[in-house]
Amino acid sequence: MEMTAFTRNYEDNSTDAGFQFTFYCDVCGDGYKTKFIESSTYKKGNFFRTLGRGVSVGASLLGLDGGYNVERGTDIISERFEGMSPDWQREHEHAFELAQNEAKNHFHRCHKCHMWVCEADYNEDEGLCVECAPRMNVEIAHAKAEKMVEDIRARAEKTTVFSGKIESKQIVCPSCGKPASQGKFCNNCGASLTLNKCSKCGAQNQAEARFCSECGNKLR
Repeated sequence: MEMTAFTRNYEDNSTDAGFQFTFYCDVCGDGYKTKFIESSTYKKGNFFRTLGRGVSVGASLLGLDGGYNVERGTDIISERFEGMSPDWQREHEHAFELAQNEAKNHFHRCHKCHMWVCEADYNEDEGLCVECAPRMNVEIAHAKAEKMVEDIRARAEKTTVFSGKIESKQIVCPSCGKPASQGKFCNNCGASLTLNKCSKCGAQNQAEARFCSECGNKLR
């Protein structure tokens, strides 16, 4: 029998030992896990399996064949248990109904979009989810924060934050090929990192360049 939930956004965490379900908010995805309900079928299966082993040992000591029959019956119960027996299925369906009743107390259904949402995503003043009816105080706070960021950026555009000298520097040492430091000389090989300015066109060239890369003027 197919189980129908009040929301399709749920997960079945049940095992052969018992039943538990997690229901999720349709907006934020936060989940509520219901309390664990132990399976009475599982408990009975453990009892009969233990009883079967005990009788089997006793019968073997007496030289009787009864132990084999009891043990075989225990195996059948175990197989039905492992395969989710009809008793387990009935327990499962009943546990699912209990879990839904428990979870419903932690969710609200939006009257517009019909989504099931948690307390955090439900606008109780409007009876709708926050997607359909955002909370006014939240939207005001968000709008103020956005405007504050815009004002900061606008003020920053008019503010001078760098007053140093703009000059080109070597990125890689022309002598050893390693990353250049911020100084005038390479901290690896000591080569000069100062760019050579062309006297004819003013272009910046590497310190060891013999001719300008822009106009071809001889630099040294």
